[in-house]
Amino acid sequence: MARLRVATGDYDVIRLAFLLRELPVRLLGRVRSDRVFHAAALACAGPGRPGRHGPAMTLDDSTTWPAPARKVTSVHARYGQWRSPRGHHHPQLQRRAGWATHPGPLPIVAGSLMLVRIDRLPGDPTPKPVWLWHSHPEPADLDVLRLFHAFLRRFDLEHTFRILKHTVDWTRPRVRHPDHADRWTWLTLAAYTQLRLARDLTEDLRRPWEKPLPPGFSHIHRITPRSAAAPKPSRPGPG
Repeated sequence: MARLRVATGDYDVIRLAFLLRELPVRLLGRVRSDRVFHAAALACAGPGRPGRHGPAMTLDDSTTWPAPARKVTSVHARYGQWRSPRGHHHPQLQRRAGWATHPGPLPIVAGSLMLVRIDRLPGDPTPKPVWLWHSHPEPADLDVLRLFHAFLRRFDLEHTFRILKHTVDWTRPRVRHPDHADRWTWLTLAAYTQLRLARDLTEDLRRPWEKPLPPGFSHIHRITPRSAAAPKPSRPGPG
């Protein structure tokens, strides 16, 4: 069974899908709304070289969108009603960035394109639609509702990494050996687990005129004693 990996728009999900094509991995990622995708090439009955790309679909031009083969509609408690038409599309790759040194003709990385429309976002009553691309080329086999919830879960992962970096100081030490980095990572994960378990033991000690905050890691981090002493400045050695 293929595992699902979710990526944000900062990653080239098309390139990743090509590089991981031999592994049991499926990728779901956001794509820019100004990209152009193509449907599967039409059958060529006459002479000449058959085409590699079908009709073009410009994501920011709704007049080029084909009729969706199927629409999925559901209701989310936080985002309201969401709708997602889907279809089989692939981009026309260009020889730049990661494809600049690709040997031979550029490949066709087929996948399923989905347009997600939601009613609201926290702090944004009129959100823009989001385009998602999945590396599975058969849209009829996709569970769009599951993919939508998986894409939402990426926010939890991003905030977890943010806490590890800024609160638990995962990236602060400047270690010089991979073994030291692995050991520090495991210590960071152990500390994060302890903080997670102790999140209900904190109390808000703010002044009366300050807004109260819910218990969290920042308060525990401030009152936790440091076992290591502060570094002492010294002169560099003769080496």
